[in-house]
This record gives sequence, C-alpha cells and structure tokens, in this order.
Amino acid sequence: MAVQFHPSIFPFASSLPKPPRRLFVSATGKCGGGDTAVLWYKHDLRVQDHPGLLAAASSHGCIVPLYIFDRRILRRFSDEMVELLLFALEDLRKSLQQQGSNLMIRAGRAENVMLEVAKEVQASKVFIEEEVEHELRTMLEDVNQSLSSSSGSKPEIVIWSTPFYDNSKRLQDSPWSFDEFRKLKLEVLPPLVQLPELSGNAVNLPWGDLPSLAEVKDFVNDKDNVLKEWTYLGKFSAMDQLRKKRRSVQKPGGLDEGSKDEKRRKPLKSAFVTSQENLVGGGASLVLNALAAYLRYLEGTGQDEWQEVHEKIRLAETRQGASFDALFRSALSLGIISRRQVYFEAIKYEKDRNGGFLSPFGYSTTTVAAAIDSVSSMEWYWRLALKRQENQERNSEVRIWKWKNYLIEYTVAGNKDPNVLLVHGFGAFFEHYRDNILPIAEAGNIVWAITLIGFGNSEKPNMQYTELMWAELIRDFIIEVVQEPAHLVGNSIGGYIVAIVAGLWPNLTKSVVLINSAGNIVPGYSAFGDAEDRRISPQAWLGARLLLVYLRFNAWNILKSLYPTRIDRADEWLINKMLRASNDPGVIFILESIFSFDLSLPLNYLLEGFEKKVLVMQGLKDPLLDSKAKLAVIKEHFSDITIKEIDAGHCPHDELPDEVNIIIKEWVEMHERDALQTIPQECYQEQRQE
Repeated sequence: MAVQFHPSIFPFASSLPKPPRRLFVSATGKCGGGDTAVLWYKHDLRVQDHPGLLAAASSHGCIVPLYIFDRRILRRFSDEMVELLLFALEDLRKSLQQQGSNLMIRAGRAENVMLEVAKEVQASKVFIEEEVEHELRTMLEDVNQSLSSSSGSKPEIVIWSTPFYDNSKRLQDSPWSFDEFRKLKLEVLPPLVQLPELSGNAVNLPWGDLPSLAEVKDFVNDKDNVLKEWTYLGKFSAMDQLRKKRRSVQKPGGLDEGSKDEKRRKPLKSAFVTSQENLVGGGASLVLNALAAYLRYLEGTGQDEWQEVHEKIRLAETRQGASFDALFRSALSLGIISRRQVYFEAIKYEKDRNGGFLSPFGYSTTTVAAAIDSVSSMEWYWRLALKRQENQERNSEVRIWKWKNYLIEYTVAGNKDPNVLLVHGFGAFFEHYRDNILPIAEAGNIVWAITLIGFGNSEKPNMQYTELMWAELIRDFIIEVVQEPAHLVGNSIGGYIVAIVAGLWPNLTKSVVLINSAGNIVPGYSAFGDAEDRRISPQAWLGARLLLVYLRFNAWNILKSLYPTRIDRADEWLINKMLRASNDPGVIFILESIFSFDLSLPLNYLLEGFEKKVLVMQGLKDPLLDSKAKLAVIKEHFSDITIKEIDAGHCPHDELPDEVNIIIKEWVEMHERDALQTIPQECYQEQRQE
C-alpha cells in the first residue's frame, strides 16, 4: 500500500516524545490532622496522567477526591454532555476505588460546598486545576475567598495544570504569534503512566451517590424557570427554526421525528455511551480504545467496537480531519483523557506503522494528522486565552466563554440595563469596536462584544463554518452569558448574522442595527430550500490558500480601501491584530468556508414583522457594494425601517465612531422608552418598587 503523507500545521510537534516518566506514589495515612488534601475534579475526570492527583498523593497521607454539581457549570452542558459527564464520573469513581480511594459527590455552589468539605475532613490544601473560562475563574476566586475568610485553619489552594510542552519559558514571555511560537520547536511532554497508590484513603466519609440524568436536569432547572425556557430555545438548530418558520406550525418534537432509523445492536465495548450516540465517552479505557480505532481507520478490523468508530468517522468527516473534533472533543473537554495522551498515542502508532520512522514531511494517515493537529491547536488556544486574560489590553476586559467545547473570546462594559451586543464582520474581532464599547456603555447600557469562532483570538477548529452556525453561537451567547434580550448590532457579515438571530429567535432580540450589512432585499421572497452539501471542493481548497497569501501581502491596502474618509483609522494596531490572527492554526478552514457561504435568505424575509425595530446604518463610500442602490431598494419596499446614511466606508463604527455612537445610543434609548410605555401601568409601578 502506498504511503501518503499529510503535512501537519504543527511541524515542531513531529518528534517522538521521551520515554514515559514513572512515578511511584504511596499515600497510606488517615484523613484529618492536617495531613489531608481535597482534590477538586472539574474538567479532569481521569486517574491516568493527572499531575494534580500525583502531587496531592505525594505530599499528603489522605486525599479526598471531590466532584461538585454546580448549576453554573452544568447549565452550559447539552443533554448529551451531561450524559457523558455522568458516565465519566461513574468510571472515575470505579478507578479511584481500584486505587483504594473513592469520589465524593456534592451539589451546590462550589464556594459553599468546598468550605464545608474542607472543614469536615480538616484539609490543609485544596488542589484545583487552572482554568481559562471567565465563569470558572470567577468561581475559583469565590472558593478562595470562602476558604480564606473562614474561621479556624485556612486551607492553602494549589493550582495545577497538565503541561503539554516542556517549556522553561514563562507564559508571559512566550510569543503572541503562532509562527514565532512554532519556531521554538518545543518537545511534547509524555503522559504520566504510573497510577498513584491511594490505599487507606477510602475512610468512613459520606461519599454521596451519583445522580441520574433526570435528577441532574431537575437540579439545574429547579430555581430558574426563565432560564429553563430560554435553554429550550437552544435545543433546535437554526435550520430547524427555518423549517418551522416556513411551515408556520410545528408539532412538539416534530423536528426529530420521522428520521429515526432502526439502530443496530450496540457493541459490548462501545465508546458511544450516550442515548444519541454521537460522542466518544465513558471512561478512559473506552476512550483510548476508540482512539486506537480512530487512528487505525485505514486498517481492516473484526472488532465490532472498532467498526462502529469507523462508521462514525465516515459520517463525521464533513471535511478532511474534521471527524476527530466531532467525535473526541467532548471527552477531551471533560478531561477523560489528556491532550498529551492523544498526541503520544498518535505518534506511537505513526512510528509503529512506519517501522520506527517519522517523516519530516508529515504523517502517513489523515487520522494521525487530525488527532495531532487538533490537540496541538487546543493547546495553542488555551495558552493564548490564558495569556490574553493575564495581559489585558486597552480598556476592555478579555473574557473566555466555552461554546460547544471551543474557547470564545468576549468582553463586557457597563453595569446597567439594557444590553447591547456588538458582532463584528469577516476577518475582524471584538476589538474592532474599540471606540464604541465604552462610550455606549457610559450612556447607561451593558455592552457586550464577542469574537466569533474562527476569528481573532477565538478558536479556529477544523469544522464547516456557516452563517447559521454563527447565528446559533450568538443565540447561545445571549442565553448563557447575557441572559437577557439584547439590542443586536452587526457589521458586514455580522449584520447578516444578527438578522438571522432576530428572525429565528425574536424573543432574544430587542432591536437590530445593521451597519453595512451583508445580505440583500428580495421583494416577494417567501420560500427557501434546505441547504445543499457544503463539503469543501478542490477548487475551494486551492482558492483558500491563494486567498490567504493574497490577504497577507495586501492586508494594509485592502484595509485602507475600507476607510476612505479616515484612512488614519486603518492603523498599525488594527493591521497587526489581523495579521496575527491570520497565522493561527485553523485559519485556512474559515477561508475555505467562504466558497460555500449561503446568503440567499434575504433580509426582508428574516426581519419580516420586525421592521420597526430595525436600523440600517450605511456607509455611502463602501467599496464592496453600491450603497445608494441598496438603500433605494430598502426605501422603496420597507418604509418602516429606519435608515441613517454615514459619510464612511465599509466599517463606519470604527471609521467615524463618535457619529455612530450617538446614533446607536439614541436608537437604544428610544426603543427602551417605547418599551416602557407599552408596559401596563401596574407592572411599571411594580418595577419601580423593585
């Protein structure tokens, strides 16, 4: 069989790691007396390759592993992720019991539970994995505050992580550019293979029972009916909502019915443990076995569970290499296995396949390349997110939100309703609203700005990028983070995205501001067909790579052409931010998707019945379209839409921020005032009393 080499975007990660390190740890003491440590499990649900567990066991006689069911964590999970979590916890408890310990299960706010457990077992230290997500970092601060302000002895918090690279450089000193980082040629650390011995740890403590899936759902939704209703909105895709909009009437549950094929018998060692059977999960042994099957996709097999993995690969491979994230990302996000375990297994298989040889030109199978590129990319964006939060720029606080297990960057300013959400255009990021966020917030608004997946410092995974997918991201951001309806502001493709959100989920939208928005007006449009297959064609593959080279060499001139009135606003800071992002791993995937974008749904179809809440702000010097012709069509067919003409190019909000800020502030104030006037007098009095 001919050997095909698949170049990796991570050439520095092409060497075989050093032989595994062996750590022999024994912890045979009893709990209490200051020799006890609590290990808080969150997204590290494993015993193998767990530096935190090893560090705790090597320095304490008694370890109390703890998992806390906290609503703030659980409400971000889909039903399938909750199922995956429960299976992982069940396996983790068994693994800990085999080592002589157990897993304590508690429910409530982490800061309260941790204080109670620490006092109960007289813990001297609490081991916690480092986090990059804003909500989890805030939770860690709350835990620290709770422990430090308690009476009596105060446990010390020990923050740990699972380093991917053998790197003597501090995070603050590492390069911002992926190209520069790649030049360091850092070695990947091998996973820790020896399990800690925890005999004597299974003392007489109230360990607690694992809840059922139904119990977890009831727990999450118990105290927040509004959140429960909003969460329901996120259960259906944008395409489902479009079909519902077309049919106007949809039977409950009808979106999922009629497509259920008779399922074959599940293999005994199947790693697809959830009811939907979409994600690899269970315990570490099941996930590692599924990984072995994934890597050996080109080999024939008689094992039923491996054949099942191979079938799932064929379904999930919407583009080359995309199947790894689709199948394994959730297990990695829960920490059932570590990123470096995946890397080590892939390299080991590659060497075994090629007689101990590693080619400098790439890997011999797409599955090996996909696995290594995915975990290496995950590590880069994790480091980038951590560094960004520790090195805040300008006047905006950088925060991280995890959406479908991908790291998404955003910011927020202001502390008073109403909410305004800013969505950038293609190739930009939330800082493109650099001079809009604070001025709009200072007018008495809470202003949110997000960097869409695939852009800026947000992750750029190997997946298909579509306008509907971005709309789902904005929907979920409003539901999970903003948690209230918002005025949606979008520039360019961002305008088209917020129009989709308003059209499909109007309950989340107070008004819409379209700034030189993508999308057309098609009078009389009333129907659409389901999206065609958007798999990447050979022409798109080549076109994306040529486009990337062109953009990098012509970025400055292109940017200046979009700022015809204030060329000075196309400054060095902006161009450097764009060029930095253009070198990130995965940027080529978003460029390939350009060739399959579908903007056929006209704005008038999406915003039908919403016209009085739509403001069109158009830069008349936009070089990308005929602004006057577009405005003429809007004026002719949609008299209820408000129009503001700006003497600017494609990005009026950044070119003439002062003028745009005034318009947005007045628009939001007007709609908030009108909304108050529609509230019945008795409700208004109740609001004032509150």
